[in-house]
Amino acid sequence: MAKRVVRYRKNFFFTAIIFPLFLLSCDAPNDIPVIQVSSHETINNRQLDALQAEHQGAAGSHIYYFCFDLRGSPQEDAAQYLPFLKYLSDKTGYTLQLHFSPKNSSVADQLGENITQFAAVGASSFLYAQSRYEVTSLVRSLNYLGKAEYQSVFVTKPGSKIASIKDLPGKKLAFGSRDSTQGHLIPRIMLKEHGIPLSALANYKHTGSHQNCAEAVISGKYDVCGMQDELAKSLQQRGLLKIIHSSEYFPSSGIASNMKVPEPVRRAVKEALLDFDPQGRDKHTLYHWQNTEMPKGFTKSHDADYQQLRDWSIRFGFLHPVDQHEGT
Repeated sequence: MAKRVVRYRKNFFFTAIIFPLFLLSCDAPNDIPVIQVSSHETINNRQLDALQAEHQGAAGSHIYYFCFDLRGSPQEDAAQYLPFLKYLSDKTGYTLQLHFSPKNSSVADQLGENITQFAAVGASSFLYAQSRYEVTSLVRSLNYLGKAEYQSVFVTKPGSKIASIKDLPGKKLAFGSRDSTQGHLIPRIMLKEHGIPLSALANYKHTGSHQNCAEAVISGKYDVCGMQDELAKSLQQRGLLKIIHSSEYFPSSGIASNMKVPEPVRRAVKEALLDFDPQGRDKHTLYHWQNTEMPKGFTKSHDADYQQLRDWSIRFGFLHPVDQHEGT
């Protein structure tokens, strides 16, 4: 699939239903229908192509590409990141463009191989990229409470007889992406802590995103989903899902950069991220930013923040002990 680069203009809005389905984020599946998350005015393929043509060749020579771990649908995620990248471009003087790639290519590899220079990544993707490519974490995201942490939850249908994590043996379990912290690593931790091996499940599948995972349960294809906490709470409030178990808190997602990006550029982007004010000064330029994992912006990142998840990743065989990074 050919790479598409898309730029944002303020007078257009996007929806998860109409935004072109051929625009896929890294590792994005397309076999499960998306949940409608917006009723705003939509942008069609012709308008999107016109926007792309309008901006091709218009930017300066300092162009950097940005990819992301899929959270919802590729369409809704893209609509959220486009105005955010415009903010970074305006703030730093460098042009940051959204990068889409085939679903069989991970964010970590795209970033490490310098296909993209920046990425929004969960801890799992970051730890892999750090160990293999020496990718560096610039900032970590702040949740709606202003804390750089999040949980994973197990959810089922509201009418299900499944009441707790102890009921999972013999059930069909959906995960998000294999690379997802909240959609795979933390759910695996919860299972391990409760003595439930994967072999005790009737079946399990990696669906590719939190939204797809939720849809697998809502549609009845799977009994339980391990997913991101805030999206799960939103779907529970809508009566679509029921949370049956929550994890402890772990380090939140963040923005990472590869080491081929010049230090002045990384420094400028990091400063712009720390200055980002999505609930105040910058709010009017954004699209559904309150639904992201970064509703209150960003804080500084330290390598020690990730040690607990690094240890679990080694325990599960996702990382090897020799992969550990001696960062600061």
